[in-house]
Amino acid sequence: MMLVEPVTLAGSFVRLEPLSEAHVHGLAEVGSDPGIWTYMPYGLVTTEERMEHWVEALLRHRQAGSDLPFAVICLADGKVAGSTRYMDIRSEHRGLEIGGTWYGAAYRRTAVNTECKYLLLRHAFETLGCIRVQLKTDLRNERSQLAIERIGAMREGVLRNHMIMPDGAYRHSVYYSILDSEWPGVKERLEELLER
Repeated sequence: MMLVEPVTLAGSFVRLEPLSEAHVHGLAEVGSDPGIWTYMPYGLVTTEERMEHWVEALLRHRQAGSDLPFAVICLADGKVAGSTRYMDIRSEHRGLEIGGTWYGAAYRRTAVNTECKYLLLRHAFETLGCIRVQLKTDLRNERSQLAIERIGAMREGVLRNHMIMPDGAYRHSVYYSILDSEWPGVKERLEELLER
């Protein structure tokens, strides 16, 4: 049985801190771009008040044991770059999902996302003992699909009409996974990407 508890994960480019109310202001600043929320099932979280409610909801999920949310801190400037989390934690099956990930525009297409995924995957497989880590994204979000495929995750399929979005649109979700047997190859790939 996996024991998923709050932890700080640090690399060369980012530090993942357990999400708290102290991160609300920084998240609100970096999350003010409406484009961040287009494919997210939360609606627009572009004000400090909305961000406070969003963080409170994630902390309730953490209390319930289904999620472990993080604030992503960029080490180069010391600022909050965005957020990511473990979700759909299934301890009895040694599996979880990495998701709910978003970054401010200045941090996209940088080492931030690559190292976040590296730190989260390494902790999941090497510390928690996961046998499966899944990721999903909106079928319309091609940038996200390319980023997930770039790290070496296996595309499993599409769940059609998976969610109803805040604007009423039906979202089809593309699912990916990495198995424990695939982690060494994915790890090597991520380390190569981070060295560039």
